[in-house]
Amino acid sequence: MRIIYTLILLLLLCSTVPAQSEKQKSDIRTAVMSVLEAQAAAWNRGDIEGYMAGYWNSDRLVFVSADNITRGWTPTLERYKRGYDTREKMGSLKFGDVSIEVISKDTAVVLGSWSLTRANDNPKGKFTVIFRKFKEGWRIVHDHTS
Repeated sequence: MRIIYTLILLLLLCSTVPAQSEKQKSDIRTAVMSVLEAQAAAWNRGDIEGYMAGYWNSDRLVFVSADNITRGWTPTLERYKRGYDTREKMGSLKFGDVSIEVISKDTAVVLGSWSLTRANDNPKGKFTVIFRKFKEGWRIVHDHTS
């Protein structure tokens, strides 16, 4: 009997959660991709603050790279400014192989690759970012880059 009640409860819970249409998912993917494109454009102009506009401006932002964890928008901005203090170090940024998984109406996970084209080298790697939708738009809340 408990199993039947549990199944009924699960069915009721599932039926009250509105399913997202493919159009809604497509709109979310487009919005998230627009943030990434704006970040790359800002980076390629040498505008680190503009690049950081794609991140959640919060002390709860998490940025992971190599064996370092940076918490907070301002410390992440300072980290970028220290590491990329000249246009030569910044190079030209390109994102590729981007896959956007819509989790809910306000959450998406993005997997992709990044590459920098610079005069003396061409570093590259992978990233996984979690986006959340806020009143100001879609923002990265967690970034794990290798």
